[in-house]
Parts: sequence; C-alpha cells; structure tokens
Amino acid sequence: MSLLVVGSVAFDAIETPHGKVDCTLGGAGSYFALAACHFTPVRLVAVVGEDFTEKHKSVFRGRPIDLAGLEHAPGKTFFWSGRYSRNMNERTTLITELNVFAGFRPVLPDAYLDSATVFLGNIDPTLQRSVLEQIPRKPRVTGLDTMNYWIEGTPAELRRTLKHVHILMINDEETRQLTGEHNLLRAAKYIFRMGPRVLVIKRGEHGALLISDKFMFSVPAYPLEEVRDPTGAGDSFAGGFMGYLAKAGRVNPQTLRCAMVYGSVLGSFAVERFGVERLATLTRREIESRARLFSKLTFFKL
Repeated sequence: MSLLVVGSVAFDAIETPHGKVDCTLGGAGSYFALAACHFTPVRLVAVVGEDFTEKHKSVFRGRPIDLAGLEHAPGKTFFWSGRYSRNMNERTTLITELNVFAGFRPVLPDAYLDSATVFLGNIDPTLQRSVLEQIPRKPRVTGLDTMNYWIEGTPAELRRTLKHVHILMINDEETRQLTGEHNLLRAAKYIFRMGPRVLVIKRGEHGALLISDKFMFSVPAYPLEEVRDPTGAGDSFAGGFMGYLAKAGRVNPQTLRCAMVYGSVLGSFAVERFGVERLATLTRREIESRARLFSKLTFFKL
C-alpha cells in the first residue's frame, strides 16, 4: 500500500504577520510525505544539495517514509523566500533559487517500481510523465498537481500527461486557466475530457471542492483562531487526501469524501506553525480527534 510521491524538498525563508524564519525545511514533497505517512508508507523521490545534512533528514526519520529515492547532488538545495500580506491570502515571492532542482530528472529505485498509488507533485509535466513511464504496471491511482507556470508554458505536454492521470488537484484559478471556463462545473467537464475522472479544487480559506463524473462533495476549511504560515497547506491537503486513499485501497464516493476531510484536517495542522514544524510533531491521535470535530462541524439532518 506504499504511496509514491515525486516533488521538491527545499529550504524556505518565510515572513508572515506572525513572525519570520530565515531557513526552514519546506518543499511540496516534504509537506506531502509528512502528511501522508500517517496513513500509509511513503516513497519520496526528490533531489537535495550538499547543504542538506543528516540533521535535516532526521525530520523524516522514525516515520514510514522511504528515502531511497532522495537524490543528493552537487550544489545547493532548492531555496524559496516569500512574504505574506496581513490577510494571508496574498504572498510575494522574494527569491527563487532552483539550484540542484533545475537539473532534477527523477529516477525511481527498483523497489519503487511496483507502486500502485502515485502522486506527481508540481514539476515539469514531461518529468511527471517520465515517472509513470518507469513503472511497468499502470498505477491503480495517479494524482497530479500543477500550476500556472506549466499551464501557460507547456500546455501540450501537460495535456499529454493528464491522459494518464485519475485525479487532478489544483486551485480554482488554475482550473479556470487550464480550461478557459469561469464556471467550475463546466471546467470540470472540460478536464474530464482530458483524462482525469476526479477534480479536486483547492480553495484556501474557503475549503475544497471535489467534482467527479458521478458526484460532488465540498468541505470547508477547518476554523482556526490563528494561521501562522499558509505555506504548504495545499501540499499537506494533498498528502492527507492521497494517503487516506492509499490506505483505503479503493476509490469510490465514500473513500473520496473521507479523503477530502482528512486532507482538510492535515492542511489545518500545517498552517499552525512555520514550515513543516507542526507536521513534524503531529500524531495520529491528534488527526483523528480533529477529524471527529470536523464531522460534528459539518453534520446535519434534513
């Protein structure tokens, strides 16, 4: 039931109205793996530089996260710096240094070639497809994340890759950009013609919306008194979502609904501290407790 994720492991410098950190562990792959590992073993494929030490790697140790796919390359680790506005909905990127990530060409270890559940993080769609081409048997479930950079810059390659994907997980603006449709329901139908059968639209503080060719389901964002750092919330959501599906071993309306809830729960924990600090101390008991509160928050009878 292992879950393969291909993404970034990075160092971040983050400033929000609640403080700042000059260098903390980040990257979509880090958030995803630390969220998903509470449900199923995770196989992490990423690249880091010579500045990524055993101390940094220790965040993943003691958890069911296989690091055989974590490549060490000469140079520095991917670095990102950003500043959030007071309402936390807007951020300004100050520095982006791809470093070793610029030459990243994911190669799967032999032990990863039987992965039945795969999540392709936000990288070049050509590289995303190359990962799938390395797996002899078609994965049971494949999820994919992308962004405006790839939607604008490599639309043909992205469409080719989407033909092999079951679940597309992007935000509402990216959904509109990809399809040219403002209405999300019409946009979903457009995306289904590209290949995916499930669209998960991440909507930040407004929660998330799942649309499939059979049903729809919406979850709110879990209410918190204080959000310290929104970085990685979407990646943590994806980790909780895909981790639960991998554990369930099947994809149907019920498991997709539960995956949405657990995704929202993991995203809510991620924003409580800077970087992956909160995910690094999170327990399964805390996750289940918040999931039960989430159920009470959204339950009603007619």
